[in-house]
Amino acid sequence: MPSKFAAQLGEPSYVWRAGQAFRWRLIVEWGRLQTAATVLDHGTGVGLYLGQMSALPNVQLAVGTEYEFERAQQAAQRGHVVQADERLPFPDNTFDAVLSHEVLEHVGDDRLAVQEIVRVLRAGGRAVIFVPNRLWLFETHGIYWRGEYHFGNIPLVNYLPTPLRNRLAPHVRAYTVRSLRRLFDGLPVRVVHHSQVFPAFDNVIARRPLVGRLLRASARFAERTPARIIGLSHLLVVEKVAP
Repeated sequence: MPSKFAAQLGEPSYVWRAGQAFRWRLIVEWGRLQTAATVLDHGTGVGLYLGQMSALPNVQLAVGTEYEFERAQQAAQRGHVVQADERLPFPDNTFDAVLSHEVLEHVGDDRLAVQEIVRVLRAGGRAVIFVPNRLWLFETHGIYWRGEYHFGNIPLVNYLPTPLRNRLAPHVRAYTVRSLRRLFDGLPVRVVHHSQVFPAFDNVIARRPLVGRLLRASARFAERTPARIIGLSHLLVVEKVAP
């Protein structure tokens, strides 16, 4: 069953499985977390990735922000957490790395959120951004139909014209390559990497192991081909440059 925050805030990662482990390897690599001393988990949810950050031997300070108080309380069991919205309560040039994992689609002002992420990064620091891909075949955050919220993976919603898509899913954004990159226009960053990732199909594997493993293997292969453009999520990595 979805949580009471599913429509407004989405569902964070609650358990550590292959999908989280796969993304964690990407986060460590592209965020250069092996050498980062100060890291921020922007919109930490219940703190699953924050806990991993806090455990890195080189990290001197790992902080998570979370909008929803109950989730912030849960995340605080895994690391330092500050309740915050788009405006981050940190000085300029604080962090070596920032992770924003499936958060920007839910905030009130995604442009402001991105500006704040860049502001708190140090020059040379990197932000690792995951957001939903408009070309994925399913809307994974559910839809509103006749005034009621229906949780689940709804096919082809993101392929509808934008006004109709936004009537069905007014609670969450999905990004094209262009719309995601546009959030960083005029900011002191350079794009280091931009690709798409597919799901790990953990739930399918739990129910039908052979089918799920075939899907996972196909997904990992697709990520190395032009077919990645329809992946579940964008992975965008930007590096702050000196002004």
